[in-house]
Parts: sequence; C-alpha cells; structure tokens
Amino acid sequence: MAAKWRELADELAEKIRSGEYPPGRQLPHIRKLVEEGKGSKATVHAAYKALEAEGLVTSSRGHGTRVRAQSPLKRLGIERYDKAKWRDGDEVAFIADRVASGRAYQRGDQTQTVNLVAAPAAVAAAHGLPEGAQVYARARLVKEGEQPTHSLTSYYRPEHVEGTRLVDPTPGPAGRGGGYRVLYDAGYEIDHMTEELFARVATAEEVKLLQLPAGEPVVEMHRTAFTADGTVVEFAVGIHAASRFAWRYDFQVPDSAKDGKLEA
Repeated sequence: MAAKWRELADELAEKIRSGEYPPGRQLPHIRKLVEEGKGSKATVHAAYKALEAEGLVTSSRGHGTRVRAQSPLKRLGIERYDKAKWRDGDEVAFIADRVASGRAYQRGDQTQTVNLVAAPAAVAAAHGLPEGAQVYARARLVKEGEQPTHSLTSYYRPEHVEGTRLVDPTPGPAGRGGGYRVLYDAGYEIDHMTEELFARVATAEEVKLLQLPAGEPVVEMHRTAFTADGTVVEFAVGIHAASRFAWRYDFQVPDSAKDGKLEA
C-alpha cells in the first residue's frame, strides 16, 4: 500500500492532468487540505514536494504552490539562426523561439551584464587564446513573464566587439538584429556554428537564478560561431531549465557518398 503522501500526490497529479487544476492555478493551502482530512501537515507538504520534483507545480514564498505550464517553449535548431531573421529583420534567436511557440514576448525579456573577464579554460580553448586572456563576457538572463527560462553568456575577443553595442549592458537585444547583426556590421559574418548539449544537475546558484523546482536538471549548451574563414567570433554557454524547452532540429541528411566526400 502506498504511503499517504504518495496517494495524495497521485490524486492531485490526476486533477492537474485532467485540467481540473489548470496551469497557473494555485493549489489549496496545506491547512485547507488538512482540515478536509487529506492528511497531516507533514503529509500534505510531502505530497506537494513530490509534485514539485515531478515538474507539475512550482512553489515560491508568498505565491504558494501553482500548477506549471505544461507546454514547453520550442527551442529551434537551425531555423533560429536564419540570416533572414537577424540580418534582414529583427527576429533574434530567443524571439524566433517565442514566435515558433506562439508565445508573447517583449524585447526587455532579456537583460544582461557585460564585463571584461579572464577567459576560463573552455572559452580560451574555443577562441584559441591562452587561459586567462581578457575577453568580454555578455551574460543574459531571459524570462517569459516573471519566470526565467535560461541564461546565456557569450564570450568575445575584445578586438571583435570593442566600441560596438555588444558591450552595452542596456536590457534587450543589442539593437536591431541583435548580436549577430552587430558582428555582421563589423565585418564578421556568421557562416557556421556548432552546438553541444549536456544534461546535468543544477548548481545551487542556477537553482536560484532560474527559480528551478527541487530536483529539476538543466541542459547546458556550448555554442561556437565561426566566420567562413574559420575565425571564432562567439563562444556561448547557455543554461536552460530542462522542462521549459523542447529542442527541435530540422536539417538536410548528409549523403557523403553521393557528394563524393568519402575518402578512398
């Protein structure tokens, strides 16, 4: 027989999945469920913590326990970097995701700080610099409404961005077209990039920054952007709340044999 808290958690989970408790709805106060005979204060608290660990609700001081939105943002792959979006228009990457997801956005959903820092090992390796060399770190926190969705820190060589909007900490993208448009105007057109994804346990700092529920992992992304001649003009590290994104990649399947790229 399941523990009392587990039975209550399952009962509440079913109400969430059926829509009886829709996204954004605050669950009853613990005291109310105790008065209704659902269990002791400790039992109800344990049930709520289980729902939080399963990603069904979020809890915060002063706001109680609320049902989470169950539809994650589409985090586009190749399409989000289409030059028509940022070079010829004003649809930067995080906005492209919102548009594809049918979600509202404001440019101010992205805030940032910019600092000249000593390059960490991974950053130095990506840029081909000695560890500790000076680079600009442009750290952004992106929110949907009041809820953070991810952080993204881009690292640039000073000679590529000095005096440009990329070192301006004003909230929102770095002007029309965002950072890639700034690099393009400076003579560094993005030609290709790589992305690597790593799922892991969140650090205490990330739990606080992204307002993560107990036990939620993060997806760490490393992005390297190159010009046509192979110059690295951006190395970025993104930390994404795992349940707030659905990652999508749509690309042409390579056929090396047909293209004559196989070595003899």
